[in-house]
Amino acid sequence: MGLLEGKKLLVTGVLMDSSIAFHVARLAQEEGAEVVLTSFGRTMKITQTISRRLPEPVEVVELDVTNTEHLETLAERLEPIIGSLDGVVHSIGFAPQGAFTFMDATWEDVSTALHASAYSLKALAKAAEPLMKDGGAVVGLTFDAKFAWPVYDWMGVAKAAFESTNRYLARDLGPQGIRCNLVAAGPIRTTAAKSIPGFEQFEETWNNRAPLGWDVSDAVPAARACAALLSDWFPATTGEIVHVDGGVHAMGQ
Repeated sequence: MGLLEGKKLLVTGVLMDSSIAFHVARLAQEEGAEVVLTSFGRTMKITQTISRRLPEPVEVVELDVTNTEHLETLAERLEPIIGSLDGVVHSIGFAPQGAFTFMDATWEDVSTALHASAYSLKALAKAAEPLMKDGGAVVGLTFDAKFAWPVYDWMGVAKAAFESTNRYLARDLGPQGIRCNLVAAGPIRTTAAKSIPGFEQFEETWNNRAPLGWDVSDAVPAARACAALLSDWFPATTGEIVHVDGGVHAMGQ
């Protein structure tokens, strides 16, 4: 019996087969779960193409987490496909290029980053909640927001808001039996990472700082942590951030 046998999961953020979200979906299927993916706009065809590399065929539903109509209709569109949900994976982040220059960023750039990368966690959880009548798990992906990282700038601020949002979700969804946790992954060479100017600074130094070492091309360790948090093996854990970064978060300079 697989770790996620019988679970029904919604996974966002599958763009490439190198992404953490792709490996979460793959592992979930291998562990017995039924999976539905989301995408929107021009990326729909990309997600549909990449989804064919999963062990089992999946449906891809349209969802832009900044689109109110998409969110309000998500449950009714998902129900005929999957019936109910036991878990949701938030693997979404976006910031305009201007948000990566901290002192010069405009509010328009910053507000876009906060909406897509922080508020969207609450929006997605609320949209999925009607299908999680028997409880379940919301799992999001973050990049440790305790520090002012080089080049990350307003996306780092958005991630701090994202992590705070997770704690408030844990408070408000706990009575419904819904656990809300995050995985703080080290740098992975994904589509999102490539859009951040100077992100190679992390890639070049992380392995040297990680006591366990770190492979920027390997998304599987972070995906396994997500799968574990989606399972029944963490029944009393919520509001938590699990670090999957080779141990860098625990080290001094």
